Amino acid sequence: MKKTIMRPAPLTGSASWPVVTPISPSVVYASETPDALDAQYEGRVNGYTYAREGHPNADVLAARIDAMEGAEGGLITGSGMAALSAVMIGKLCAGDHVLGGNQLYGRSLRMMKDDLPRMGIETSLADPTDVEAMRAAIRPETKMILVEVVSNPTLRVADMAGIAALARDAGALLVVDNTFTTPRAYRPFEHGADIVIHSVTKLLAGHSDVTLGYVAAKDPAVRSAIYVAAVTWGLTPSPFDCWLAERGLLSFDMRFERTQQNARDLADHIAGLEGVSRVLYPTRPDHPDHNRAVALLGGQGCNMVSFELAGGRAAANAFTQAATGLAFAPTLGDIGTTVSHPASSSHRALTPEGRAALGISEGFFRLSVGAEPIDALKEELSRGIEAARRA
Repeated sequence: MKKTIMRPAPLTGSASWPVVTPISPSVVYASETPDALDAQYEGRVNGYTYAREGHPNADVLAARIDAMEGAEGGLITGSGMAALSAVMIGKLCAGDHVLGGNQLYGRSLRMMKDDLPRMGIETSLADPTDVEAMRAAIRPETKMILVEVVSNPTLRVADMAGIAALARDAGALLVVDNTFTTPRAYRPFEHGADIVIHSVTKLLAGHSDVTLGYVAAKDPAVRSAIYVAAVTWGLTPSPFDCWLAERGLLSFDMRFERTQQNARDLADHIAGLEGVSRVLYPTRPDHPDHNRAVALLGGQGCNMVSFELAGGRAAANAFTQAATGLAFAPTLGDIGTTVSHPASSSHRALTPEGRAALGISEGFFRLSVGAEPIDALKEELSRGIEAARRA
């Protein structure tokens, strides 16, 4: 990964510069003349006009994530779903078809199943771990393929090489949600992706105090279409959130390594506890996509662990009531460990049969492992799982 050190520009009239990027909360920016404003809009000079069209803090944050992803011209949006919406709005028309992985984030699934069809855009879902299943779902009108490298919440690992070849053959844009894996484990543009999106809210910012998204495209024309959609639909990020996220990025490498090591250790610990039906972590030998995960992610397993309790909803309630040191919250990527119950949160919109088809039962949990001392995490999980077993 290219390492880039960036610093704020010197202050006007000063020989020194701020160590921390200043916050620029202004909504509007003044120009000298109509000719000067024309020059900005026509790209002959750089400048800002209205915060919905861009502002300094968003550009600083985008440049930092661009350097991590090997991208250029990335765009910050108001949330991860805003980034995905900008892609869909900017590049799809009525009559187009989108193929998605069948284990996307819950709101992404809702967009695919409910919202895009309302706008005349057809959608299909297929198993991203099976490229032949994906191939069977391709249509002549397929314009886009949307996948997550590691699925939410079942942590299945997509056949990215096969899907990239499939998208290329079909002439479809390959959109990769890299939120779970981050550029530390996988850089989609190096493997055939056309568009990369992130929920910056999660691991990149890392402190559960911002809501932001990021989107970058290889093709400048695609990049422009996404930008226009984001500006027109008002998918604007907050300068303060951008400032906080930039601060979070400064510790990203350290957080990633610590939380990934904790996740490895915790997955092995949970697997040895009575009352646990299965544990999912990409680098464990018993993971269904273990060989692909090791090859694709270079041995990185990231910080997510999923597990299933025997006992259903009663066991799930007992677990969260006993593991009081862990935040039971539908989020991920925080510096502290959070516990998510997909059946009652991210995937509650699916039918029980739909969840079962994905392997999500009432006893299924997803851990976003944080940077706490590993012994404390093991103690909390042990206490919660023992309470679930007794239930």
